[in-house]
Amino acid sequence: MTEPTIIPAGEKHTATIIFLHGLGDVGKTWQDEFLMFATTKNLPHVKCIFPTASIMKISKNNGESMTSWFDVYGFDANAKEDQASIEKASEFLNSMVEEEIKNGISSERIIIGGFSMGGAVALHTALVSPHKLGGILALSTWLPLSSTFPEALVNGDKKLNLPILHCHGNKDEIIHIDWARLTEGKFKSMGFKDYNFKEYDGMEHTNYEGLSPYFEWEIHVRRYGL
Repeated sequence: MTEPTIIPAGEKHTATIIFLHGLGDVGKTWQDEFLMFATTKNLPHVKCIFPTASIMKISKNNGESMTSWFDVYGFDANAKEDQASIEKASEFLNSMVEEEIKNGISSERIIIGGFSMGGAVALHTALVSPHKLGGILALSTWLPLSSTFPEALVNGDKKLNLPILHCHGNKDEIIHIDWARLTEGKFKSMGFKDYNFKEYDGMEHTNYEGLSPYFEWEIHVRRYGL
């Protein structure tokens, strides 16, 4: 795995955002997005980390090799899931969280997130990590291994107030909006009190360039005092 792309804090580093890309992408794509929307300029005390996934063969794409956080058999709620690779991806993200904690950043001042399968890893990690995080940003995504919850939930009583912002377009032809709504239902059924689902009319599976989720995101970050 290549070294992550990083936007260092412009002032004293007191908080961290770790954001994961989607299938076939790289971390630098999202570094560019964050810089374009001046997210880090407005939050100068925040360090942003954008890791790049390893290259693996993807079952859905006839074994084609590309950057991916886990193997994929299909993008719908009935598709087979590779539990082992999903759990490995969550372990990787949690290790990045723990590295920030070792560097003096409280877990409650660390936000994790991602786009598409990157967001899936972030949602899963938030539920199975022993740490209480500062928040989750999930864009055009879903909760993988949803049938394992709430049994697989770790320290659930300490996480029910975890701020989660989940944004999804209702014209997404890759991760259908109905799948995202199932994720919404799962989180609410588990008792998460600060899960916020934002549906965008006419929006497809996109990097959100020029669209309002970024403004939602910045408001969300500021609201919880990151």
